[in-house]
Amino acid sequence: MYVRATTRKNKDGSTVRYLQLAHNEWDASTGTSRPQVLHSFGREDQLDRAAIERLVASLAKLLDPAAALRATSGSDLTFLASRPMGGAHALNGLWHRIGIDTVMKKLLKGRRLDPAAERVLFALVANRALAPSSKLAATRWIEHDSHIPGLPSTSDDACYRAMDWLLKIEDKLAEEVYWQVADLLNLEVDLLFFDTTSTYFETGEPDTPVARDDHGRRLDQHLDQETESDESADEGNEKSFRAYGKSKDHRPDLPQVVIGMAVTRTGIPIRVWSWPGNTGDQALIRQVREDLREWKLTRVVWVADRGFASEANRRFLQRAGGHYILGEKIRSGSPAAQAALSRQGRYAHVTDKMQVKQVQLPDTADRFVICHNPDQAKRDAAIRADLLAQLEEAIKGSDKLKPLKRAELRGKLSTKPGLHRFLRTTPGGLLRIDKAAIKAEERLDGKFLLRCSDPHLSAEDIATGYKQLLEVERGWRDMKTIIDLRPVYHRKEDRIRAHVLLCWLALLLIRIAETTCDDTWLNLREELERIHVGTFSGPAGTFRQRTETSPAQRAILAKLGVTEPKRIITLEPGTPA
Repeated sequence: MYVRATTRKNKDGSTVRYLQLAHNEWDASTGTSRPQVLHSFGREDQLDRAAIERLVASLAKLLDPAAALRATSGSDLTFLASRPMGGAHALNGLWHRIGIDTVMKKLLKGRRLDPAAERVLFALVANRALAPSSKLAATRWIEHDSHIPGLPSTSDDACYRAMDWLLKIEDKLAEEVYWQVADLLNLEVDLLFFDTTSTYFETGEPDTPVARDDHGRRLDQHLDQETESDESADEGNEKSFRAYGKSKDHRPDLPQVVIGMAVTRTGIPIRVWSWPGNTGDQALIRQVREDLREWKLTRVVWVADRGFASEANRRFLQRAGGHYILGEKIRSGSPAAQAALSRQGRYAHVTDKMQVKQVQLPDTADRFVICHNPDQAKRDAAIRADLLAQLEEAIKGSDKLKPLKRAELRGKLSTKPGLHRFLRTTPGGLLRIDKAAIKAEERLDGKFLLRCSDPHLSAEDIATGYKQLLEVERGWRDMKTIIDLRPVYHRKEDRIRAHVLLCWLALLLIRIAETTCDDTWLNLREELERIHVGTFSGPAGTFRQRTETSPAQRAILAKLGVTEPKRIITLEPGTPA
């Protein structure tokens, strides 16, 4: 179908052009194509251009806006830019499904804060999940390198204001988000896994110590928090937030902060906490227990590593009917551990890599479960054989050394715990391999000891539950690699705490996506980020249109319960000349 022009020459020599809407039809009898006139517009110089415009507008309604714009722009259409949008779209869909936007907007009511704060926080969370960067770099990413629904651009000041507000609503937001996620995923929070890590800062000195309460919060700011408590009036202890402490990143030379995380048995992180860098693990679980007690969870069995197994912590976890599964230090030499390991009995087969034996001691209501992994036992034996070979080589010929030199060698070996464990010194000062220590270690190959207060869990469930503590370790690994918890581009305490919360929200969305799609976030992100939005401009205006979605992309969005992005994202008509 096309516009056909015919010419007629008048007697006076002038030429007149007529316009017709024509369509070519094939004539099978003659084997030629013949034009068929569908409509005559009349003389070109007398054309009713307003009627033509109305006709074009009417026909354009049958097309999508971008196609109509392209059709009316001719060859002047320009492709301006393209940026990924699929990952942010999927995360935004989960953000809405969980109801985080609803919770934030409710908490925003009555506050003198930019209504776009919720969008800014989502953009910062999406940045952690898709392209982790500093907050300043994130503003450029939002404006130029990604499509954030409802937020074409922002500023670093807006990001910092939104982060300050996030810290103020932390307690209420965490609780509301938990119940939304529990309802969405039908979570059964019968086991809660808790563990801590640390993250260091490339700075030479710790922060100036300030007075803090039992939860590690600054007393001079605690009264401004919405979660004010009666304890805020305590004098507290003076501590630095970024402080030297026991580093789990093997960087004791740098100041750090301690971060704790509670995770469900399916790996969903329900909350995070931040403490000064020199806070001991035993003191942390009390705040965690108190904070989650306000959520009124029906039944919780706490699962934690052996660092939390002190008697005081065990009593605290049992308050209000709670229970625990805790790792017990098998080499601690404690009476309970020694008694449990000395009991005879058969192991029950759980899996090829797990055998369990339950032990009940007379002086405690706790149940002890000895777990044995045959494969790990072989690895332990191989590692010990290698250590013994190194030790044998190290002390070879030491009998001929002078006493002072032997003492120096012994001091050097004492700095290597793996070797020093099997070293003994004779009354005469000679260095020997401790065969009794080797025999004691052989009894522990492939074993770990658990303590449980719940009388109803089976030994198999106790062992399986504790092994799921690896979900927390996977969370830390993803926080430090995929989400880039470190480096932290902040020096102020409040901003550091808010940064940790952003990482938690990003990990929450990632885990929900992985659980729902049964795939890793790296694979999901790679596939989703292939959905781009292109910007086109022409005489009739500017529009942004997404690429066609592939079957794999549509399948991911369907599993997440997120609708496909609109084909036409925006349409801005041009200004008439």
